[in-house]
Amino acid sequence: MLSAHSKAHVDCVSRVLKNASGLPQAPVPAPILDSWRRSEQHRLDPGSLQGPRILDQTLLRECRERAELFLRIASEEVGRLHGQVRGADYCVLLADAQGRTLDYRVDPAIRSDCRKAGLDLGTWWSEGEEGTCGVATVLASKMPLTVHKRDHFRAAFIGLTCSAAPVFDPQGELLGVLDVSAVQSPDDRRSQTLVRQLVAQSARQIENAFFMHSAGGHWILRAHAAPGYVDSQPDYLFAWDADGRLLALNPAARRYLRQRFGEVPGHIAEVFDPDALRAAGDGVAQPLLGRGDAPALYVRLSAPPRQSRPVPRVAARGAELDPRIAEHLRLAVRVKDRNLPVLIQGETGAGKEVFARQVHEASARRGKPFVALNCAAIPESLIESELFGYAAGAFTGASSKGMRGLLQQADGGTLFLDEIGDMPLTLQTRLLRVLAEGEVAPLGAARRQAVDIQVICATHRDLAAMVADGSFREDLYFRIGGARFELPPLRERSDRLALINRVLEEEAESCGEPVGLSAAALECLLGYRWPGNVRQLRHALRYACAVCAGGVIQPDDLPAELRGGRLATGEDAAALASDPERQALLDALVRHRWKPGPAAESLGISRATLYRRVNQHGIEMPGKRRG
Repeated sequence: MLSAHSKAHVDCVSRVLKNASGLPQAPVPAPILDSWRRSEQHRLDPGSLQGPRILDQTLLRECRERAELFLRIASEEVGRLHGQVRGADYCVLLADAQGRTLDYRVDPAIRSDCRKAGLDLGTWWSEGEEGTCGVATVLASKMPLTVHKRDHFRAAFIGLTCSAAPVFDPQGELLGVLDVSAVQSPDDRRSQTLVRQLVAQSARQIENAFFMHSAGGHWILRAHAAPGYVDSQPDYLFAWDADGRLLALNPAARRYLRQRFGEVPGHIAEVFDPDALRAAGDGVAQPLLGRGDAPALYVRLSAPPRQSRPVPRVAARGAELDPRIAEHLRLAVRVKDRNLPVLIQGETGAGKEVFARQVHEASARRGKPFVALNCAAIPESLIESELFGYAAGAFTGASSKGMRGLLQQADGGTLFLDEIGDMPLTLQTRLLRVLAEGEVAPLGAARRQAVDIQVICATHRDLAAMVADGSFREDLYFRIGGARFELPPLRERSDRLALINRVLEEEAESCGEPVGLSAAALECLLGYRWPGNVRQLRHALRYACAVCAGGVIQPDDLPAELRGGRLATGEDAAALASDPERQALLDALVRHRWKPGPAAESLGISRATLYRRVNQHGIEMPGKRRG
């Protein structure tokens, strides 16, 4: 049964929605009333006390990975904003363009109360499910606003106050929403005015930071109506290429152009006189007149770097890569070229060394050495000499000429330390000193030698847990984890089909003859869980290429563990393959790379019919997990 408080809210919402057109003044602001109407159209119950939907950890991780650049750029400002409001018991949420909370800052003292009220990492604030609330209403209105207590549509949230602002990218697309919320606050909505201003200001700072990241390598014009704010807090940001084509604008600059021209011009010369622009790059901020009768702005012009180089391709056949891996690769190259160490995490066999090599080959150090050491594959007694090298006669049995260690061999290039979690604690200390000082001391050597290396580390272990139990140095953990990337396991990759085809081509080439893959064998490969990931896939196809007859791999040619399901024997495979309808479905799906729409169209059936027949014949689509 609803409390009197909740029932009064339901009565108010119902009365306002029923008589809004006849009321001289609605009890809520116009954007809130509009959201109430949409919430009613979504058939939401204003008396509902159910909390918000919460993403499961897998989906939350995937959403955070896709928004990694946005989260990284916004992180500092989100923390700064929380520092401003935490003393008044506010928390800060950063949501993506779908309303999913991907970053969250809260004081530990109020974390429990916030969580009970629905304020937590992973909460999904969509207007269609939660009704009027801070994040959802900003997503709909695309303007800063406060949703205060009874402004919320559902009774579950009427104790909250939420002030939020949209965050746009340099092309004008919505990146997400920045929100400051509190579980307790005064009843008067005006008490939130200052908080809303702080949120809007922080959202602008994130937009400007995103602009500066995106506009690297181009001409950039900072502008403000007052000269003292041009560098520290520019109102307007413009970026254009060497031909003068406008490439990026912050939201304020976009609004400025639309107000003046009715649209966004395509060329900077349509906005400012080129001769006046050329004089704006030196000294203090200078006034610059716009075209027509626009008032002057104080501006500073920044030229692009003189030695900018084109961004290299990060991987062969990049279009076939799983989007998460492709984005990781792009970001890893950028951070590596800024001298940040990279830490790659993922299951055994997930392709961490391949990823590391691709990062190196796409970075500014391509052409320099890439030196790899698997810390788990070398006996502990040998890792030190392998890594640091030794001087002549350093120990019994040492080479008379000494040996350059891997750290020295990687000088100028990249050192890849695989399975860093298996490195002994004593060597962790020595490695930390090398990374901190840029010098290495070979065993038995009298002098230290300078080295210029960038480090990429990888592990399948939980390093944070190892730090907690004392088996991994905390200072080394933070030293090597300047940027961390989690590689998805093979069973979760969207490019499994392309990867299978690519590995098969490589293994068939090593056999010296072309090898094909039957539809039934492909189904086995796509339906398998792959605990050993890409390494296991390669070994399985290498084995199949070696034993298959007739140049086509059948299910019986695959290792036994891959045939542990319903395709357990050759007779089973033959029986399934003999069904003409099933075979036609498989042929169409394989031909169209397992895309249901094109496959259904080629068969002259609807997608619904395709799915029904796929289920009838026990065909497992890629990405569907076995029960």
